[in-house]
Amino acid sequence: MPSMLKSLKLLADPTRLRILRLLDREPLSVADLQEVLGMGQSRISTQLSQLKGGGLVGDERSGKNNIYRSEMSSELSGLVRDASTELPEARKDDTALRHLLRKRQDKSRAYFDELAGRFGKDYVPGRSWKGLAEALLKVMAVGTVADLGAGEGTLSQLLAQRAEKVIAVDLSEKMVAFGTQLAREHGLANLEYRAGDLENPPLEPGEINLAVLSQALHHAASPQRALDAAFQALRSGGQLVILDLLQHQFEEARELYADTWLGFGEAELAAMLEKSGFTGIETAVVDREAEPPHFQTLLAVARKK
Repeated sequence: MPSMLKSLKLLADPTRLRILRLLDREPLSVADLQEVLGMGQSRISTQLSQLKGGGLVGDERSGKNNIYRSEMSSELSGLVRDASTELPEARKDDTALRHLLRKRQDKSRAYFDELAGRFGKDYVPGRSWKGLAEALLKVMAVGTVADLGAGEGTLSQLLAQRAEKVIAVDLSEKMVAFGTQLAREHGLANLEYRAGDLENPPLEPGEINLAVLSQALHHAASPQRALDAAFQALRSGGQLVILDLLQHQFEEARELYADTWLGFGEAELAAMLEKSGFTGIETAVVDREAEPPHFQTLLAVARKK
């Protein structure tokens, strides 16, 4: 039987308490815990080693992963639940765990993720993600689209070929002037550029059918406020599409690319979307760069009821 004194010392650490709280609900791997907690592998493994040494968790091999589970007594389990009410991260962890479990159940999504992973590995002349994306844009029909953090508006110009109207929003006045000139030169009368930031975009409530954040959210001072603003601008039934970087440790990105955030975890982004009021949230890692630092692309889609 685990020492009560040692168990209480282990429970006194907030990170270990969060881990125990999750494992008391669901057996999880280190990778699962990384996704839910948004922490590095080494930190989580260190905490799990201490919890296992204290007899509070056990593990078993499943394929390439170790699956950890709670081995606490009912008394300690109750103590963990009570102590967890003081954790500021508890609600976020709950949302992230729900998102992880939804992904596990979605066998169809897992199949299509596998298909996406195979696409492009076998050389077929003329077939590429870029070509496929442009083909899909040609057949996509939407109403009013907001390209938030549009830059010079390459994506906005592509969207304008099919959308009823595209509003390209960017913080830089120079970028807005440049994009406006490009739209004029290419005869895109349905493409309008507006100056504004992601947290307070120049959009009326319910003005748009689709909001797109393409590699823009990690530049926001407050990603949560940016998602809240997108939600407000969408009509009922409108959709949000996000392409951003998966969470990484390449600190140089702050200086090289003026990045405010080093990407986002899948569960972290899903939790923010849920907090903003979105439903039907789906996330997937859709690309990994071959060259260091091997940035990965995170896709998220969500809907406003």
